[in-house]
Amino acid sequence: MKILEKIDFDDTKTAFAYMSDRQLKLAHLLFASMNMDWLVNLGLKITPWAINNKLPVKGLIKATIFEHFVGGETLSETVKVAEKLSKSNVQAILDYGVEGKDGEENFDQACEEFIRVIKHAALQPGIPYMSVKVTGLARFALLEKLDAAATENSGYNGKVHTEILTPGEVGEWERVVDRLYRIAAIAYESNVGVLIDAEDSWIQDPVDALTMQMMKNFNRQKAVVFNTFQLYRHDRLQFLKDSFEKSVEEDFILGAKLVRGAYLEKERERAVQKKYPSPIQPDKESTDKDYNLAIKFCMEHLDRISLVVASHNEYSNLYTVQLLQEKDLPLDHPRVHFSQLYGMSDNITFNLAKAGCSVSKYLPFGPIKDVIPYLMRRAQENSSVKGQTGRELGLIKKELKRRKEK
Repeated sequence: MKILEKIDFDDTKTAFAYMSDRQLKLAHLLFASMNMDWLVNLGLKITPWAINNKLPVKGLIKATIFEHFVGGETLSETVKVAEKLSKSNVQAILDYGVEGKDGEENFDQACEEFIRVIKHAALQPGIPYMSVKVTGLARFALLEKLDAAATENSGYNGKVHTEILTPGEVGEWERVVDRLYRIAAIAYESNVGVLIDAEDSWIQDPVDALTMQMMKNFNRQKAVVFNTFQLYRHDRLQFLKDSFEKSVEEDFILGAKLVRGAYLEKERERAVQKKYPSPIQPDKESTDKDYNLAIKFCMEHLDRISLVVASHNEYSNLYTVQLLQEKDLPLDHPRVHFSQLYGMSDNITFNLAKAGCSVSKYLPFGPIKDVIPYLMRRAQENSSVKGQTGRELGLIKKELKRRKEK
């Protein structure tokens, strides 16, 4: 395969060039710690409790796991990290990482923060996208009720079944729609893409319908709004194809961010408890197969699809580059973008950038106490994916050794 001569994901000099020796040693400590299940489990229990009880752990968290996985507590801190990444031709996806705050006042505040991020990103080079969680704009129980209504009406059909809502809930939903519309409208004017995060399967239908509505409104000439397709769900490849057909019918460009997904255990456990068929693929091989088929499908329809390959899987990234080359398309094609989480898979991100691909780091920011759920997921994710953690550790050790022998 020709591409292997051009992109070497074992090139640690390129992967970690932006890190100082101190930062690299911190990364080594973190990933070594995440290799110990008992330590991760202890941290998952103690950290949120310590923060909630105002114990003096904030400094330790900020100097370790926060520094490695988060851009900063404020937008200005985060932009400095984005500027540092841009020196290596790596862009940034800004994510205001506040989660799980209910109440209309909090939802309005999150909306204003998302808008502030868009306006700030529009003035900065190298920030093409920002990320939005609908659960930051809407009450979880409201989304759950709407999803249940969709299921009763034979599943997702692109509509939100508001007829089952009370008059107060209808007004509540209209405010959710208005918040996302305002965000998308300003993003359109500012030429900043909006990536709508995927949610738990039991609230995903109204999120899909709302995202589709925004794509119809704003994706006429270019992709502004993107939906996220979790390919660890066995129905998502077909849903991607159905979404494409809808975009052809309605004459808009489909924005598709492809992820594998996380928390298989959570989804499977709930399916057992509630006695419904699990939405999750039977095994990792099935997820990998559908993910790569989804890439292929999008690449075959780049005239009408804008693709974000959000993956830490080396093969999927190389496969995308291979398809670009086979089609004789530039590696920085305007409708193909690659992305990895900040603090992970630097060997993929920086070597893709070196080869000339359009690639970014997903860069969350926010006060430590508000970003704790995100950090806990990163710790859990890295401890559960042994191959990923081992790969990160091996690359970091290789680079530390190279620097020592230099």
